[in-house]
Amino acid sequence: MRPAGKPVPSPAQWAGPKVTVIAETPAGEPEPEPAGARPAVAVGRRELGVGVAVVVLAIIVTAVLAFRAGGGSAAPAAARPAASPSPSASAPTLAQVYQAVAPSIVSIESTEPDGVATGTGVIANAAGNIITAFHVVKGATAVKVRFADGTESTAEVAASAPATDIAVLTPATLPDLVVPAVMGNSGRLAVGNTVVAVGNQLGLTSSATAGVVSGLDRSAVNPDGTRLTGLIQFDAAVNPGSSGGPLVNARGETIGIVVALANPTPAGTFVGIGFAVPIGAALGAGGPGEPAPEQ
Repeated sequence: MRPAGKPVPSPAQWAGPKVTVIAETPAGEPEPEPAGARPAVAVGRRELGVGVAVVVLAIIVTAVLAFRAGGGSAAPAAARPAASPSPSASAPTLAQVYQAVAPSIVSIESTEPDGVATGTGVIANAAGNIITAFHVVKGATAVKVRFADGTESTAEVAASAPATDIAVLTPATLPDLVVPAVMGNSGRLAVGNTVVAVGNQLGLTSSATAGVVSGLDRSAVNPDGTRLTGLIQFDAAVNPGSSGGPLVNARGETIGIVVALANPTPAGTFVGIGFAVPIGAALGAGGPGEPAPEQ
């Protein structure tokens, strides 16, 4: 990735029923005496009364115990239905996001009069067109691409849009299996959204870094003076070689093309501010494919 102008270089008890015993006065017994009179008690009758009371008490206790043990005729309370959790699809892990986009990543070598520049591209459609940053191939005398399966091919610049720093490459040879990236809707982005950048930074091919969207509608200036506007600012690490690679959302959809990084020094290395062209603008400038419909 080249500097993009100072300070912007590029890239959820059971209770039994209450039992009440009602005692009735036996028929034929004398009316109770007035209060304060000493009752006349016959020993035989007292013993009989005590015996009856014991029997009645035993019957009551037996009935209560039998009821509690399940011998009662009362129907058991209906069991309350248990709540079952509603199924929900979990978000992909960062590893799954990378695995989804990795087959669409392309390494780019651009031969220029003063040496060889490296960058990244992403397969944009089933025809094998590759979208990348324009400054990766600007002024190139030859362009070589390497697909994820190892297939190498020369490529030509089929379209370019310097105002958005986007170019489209057409490779001469395609791999047996062309895997286009899934394009997202950059218009639905919000600050704080998770993003993953995949690219060949510093020659380390298909490196993945993660961060968040730090800002929207940012601007940057390329070394040639071209002012880029409407950019996505993010903090996933990018470095020289990352240019042209995809910026991917948490669902594995490409929502931007990395074009620049900001650094207050001439070093051209990452200090926490990267920029990407929204995928809608990139596809509109380069021509291949369509952004995914808004959901």
